[in-house]
Amino acid sequence: MTTEKKKQLRTCLKGHQYYKSSDCPTCPICEADRKPTTGFLSLISAPARRALERKEISSLKQLSEYTEIEISSLHGIGPKVISILKEALIENNLHFKTN
Repeated sequence: MTTEKKKQLRTCLKGHQYYKSSDCPTCPICEADRKPTTGFLSLISAPARRALERKEISSLKQLSEYTEIEISSLHGIGPKVISILKEALIENNLHFKTN
């Protein structure tokens, strides 16, 4: 027996209406509107971007002050995002902090 959650119509604080089956309160329309168009944060998914924002990481220099393990442990950061972040760091002559 599968237990699929039914999508519910929701309205965000800005008045956007959207359907979502998860408990996540994030409005996909608002999230798309605030996605950066340049820089390394524009290359990663919204959950990964929010995880870095919660740690107040908005630049590659700030990112380089963390180890790969620290960043990997954040919710929303998986192997694909780590590879994107590593590539962005290398392109800017930076790297994750070593232990």
